[in-house]
Amino acid sequence: MSHLIGPDFIGIQADDLDAARDFYHGVLGLPIMDGPPDAIVFDSKPIKFAVRKPLVDIQPDDKMGWGIALWFACDDAEALHDMLVEKHIAIAFAPKDGPFGRYFAFIDPFGYTITAHTAAA
Repeated sequence: MSHLIGPDFIGIQADDLDAARDFYHGVLGLPIMDGPPDAIVFDSKPIKFAVRKPLVDIQPDDKMGWGIALWFACDDAEALHDMLVEKHIAIAFAPKDGPFGRYFAFIDPFGYTITAHTAAA
């Protein structure tokens, strides 16, 4: 019987790929890898992440990605939080302890809530 194995690739949709590159690479430091012309693909670990042009007509609002949890590992959640605050990036909630260690959430330029947690050593 065929079955799912697990997440292998994560993508979100946004109209402005330049803004995606500037934010996810320029601000957050994700390396860019080759990808199709309608997407920015980031060489994130262990799962690749991309921002692509929408496949359907989306109207960004305050509920982009509502119901989906996107968690990214980082080297230091507190330091990343502080850097994003300095850059006036909207914070959904401040750092706190959780199931995967210290974590917090921010709002990306497209309205998606992204959770960042300190990766286990």
